[in-house]
Amino acid sequence: MNFSYWEIKSWLSNIDFTVVGSGIVGLSCALHLKERFPKAKVLILEKGTLPQGASTKNAGFACFGSLSEILDDLESHSEDEVIQLIKNRVKGLKLLRETLGDNTINYQQLGGYELFYKTDSELFETCLSKKETINKLLKPIFRDSVFSLKDNIFNFKNIKDEYIFNQFEGQIDTGKMMEALLQKVQSKGIKILNNISVEEFSERNDSVIVKTNQFEFSTSKLLVATNGFASQLLNEKIKPARAQVLITKPIKNLNIKGTFHLDRGYYYFRNIDDRILFGGGRNLDFKTEETTEFNQTDLIQNKLTDLLKTTILPNTRFEIDYSWSGIMGVGKQKKAIVKQLTNHMFCGVRLGGMGVAIGSLVGKELAELV
Repeated sequence: MNFSYWEIKSWLSNIDFTVVGSGIVGLSCALHLKERFPKAKVLILEKGTLPQGASTKNAGFACFGSLSEILDDLESHSEDEVIQLIKNRVKGLKLLRETLGDNTINYQQLGGYELFYKTDSELFETCLSKKETINKLLKPIFRDSVFSLKDNIFNFKNIKDEYIFNQFEGQIDTGKMMEALLQKVQSKGIKILNNISVEEFSERNDSVIVKTNQFEFSTSKLLVATNGFASQLLNEKIKPARAQVLITKPIKNLNIKGTFHLDRGYYYFRNIDDRILFGGGRNLDFKTEETTEFNQTDLIQNKLTDLLKTTILPNTRFEIDYSWSGIMGVGKQKKAIVKQLTNHMFCGVRLGGMGVAIGSLVGKELAELV
């Protein structure tokens, strides 16, 4: 370490809490730690120049699950577990909006639409037959019916003539959300060090020794909030899941409003700044997309482009501006892992692609474990 006395004293000494990861969970955790312990020294380590993972790379859906996704969850979870998952998503979104303000994150509740291929009649009929059952299940949470039918008002092609509409779904500006979170954290005197990768750590009687790619230091408590990258540090049942996304150049008179889900939620798109942001497709090759590499594949990018041409913008000329990918953390169970690992170590990971919805809540719950 070629650090001065001042650098060591100000940044790397007497650290009470070290949070690994500056995504939604990590920043929210740090905020709540500072609220609980105002005099504590809180340090955040981030391996990227910007927050890695999915926090700055997601589509900005403020959602809690389409009808087909909820029905899928009921196949692998109990009814009580699914209700709790949805409650947590609603609670997490409320916390995010209260923390930052709707105007700050450009929150809009324009509703969400689930589209079904014309060839997917079985899934569509199943969803129709279960719609009122799910509405009844969710009514105690929303005090109203969530799902209803709407005609194909946006003139998408090769899909059923009706959508399943969710009146409570919203959308945000992901960049504005993360900017606001970062500003709030820094205004509280919480320090963030970027381009720092945690390589290993070891627990002592009263602290944790953390070795990074740049230096080694001691912290009283270590909190891991790296979600899709958590398996690189922790022995927990978490798999990385890459999500590929593209965005078009601005399109004149683009009248598509709301958030849209297709093919059980494996595809999703929306209008942002008169562009179509379109992501998904990992179901085309689950094994390849089970990675922490930030790349795109021809298989998925070509499929996204093809769906734009044939389904979403069939009569509109468009150009792809650029594409990117984000890394989520998933597992067989949808419930996030928020737990104490040892005397001085904790984690809040495996958000299952619902980081916008539950990230703030998971961060709060992680801070409350200390």
